[in-house]
Amino acid sequence: MLAKKLVTAQKRGETRALCLGLGMVACSMMMYFFIGITIVPFYTKSVWTTETVCKVLKANIKDKVLCPNSEGSEDEDIFPYPCLQVWVNLTASGQEVMLYQTEDTLERNPKCSYVPGKSENSKEVKARIETIASNFKKYQTFPCYYDPGGTQTNVILSRLYPPKGLLFAFLWPTLMFTGGCLIIVLVKISQYVSVLSAWQ
Repeated sequence: MLAKKLVTAQKRGETRALCLGLGMVACSMMMYFFIGITIVPFYTKSVWTTETVCKVLKANIKDKVLCPNSEGSEDEDIFPYPCLQVWVNLTASGQEVMLYQTEDTLERNPKCSYVPGKSENSKEVKARIETIASNFKKYQTFPCYYDPGGTQTNVILSRLYPPKGLLFAFLWPTLMFTGGCLIIVLVKISQYVSVLSAWQ
């Protein structure tokens, strides 16, 4: 009687462990799919792939401009902010080009090097842009990214999704997939050993 209870409890534990492993594998596949349709296209679309050194030539704050958050956005998504323009000397080619914060900055407003997020407090936005401008004037030389193919003549300060960021994004689903497969394999080994012991 006790042996039957132990066997039943063992089977229940194996079933739960197997469901856990399959669930982890399914979740990891969903995460792979989500990363593949969101992050990977932005990574492959970016042409600023080569790192070089940029030297600041001038950093000026122009009059306020309007920033639409996206194409076809409504009026409440448009807000004025001071336009910071940073021009740098590209070490790789010696050209004078305009610097943008990220790839998204160029798409949102090609006239400005920095585009703040939507904020109702204009004083904070102005203070932040002035701080960024002073930092550029203080630190004259810094690493930046340019397009080696020449399709884009401007440069960016940082990539939205660098190679390390892409690898980090794939790290968690990979660990989950590996753990799920390991649980399934251990359950199958346990079942095989149980059957072998019963047969002997």
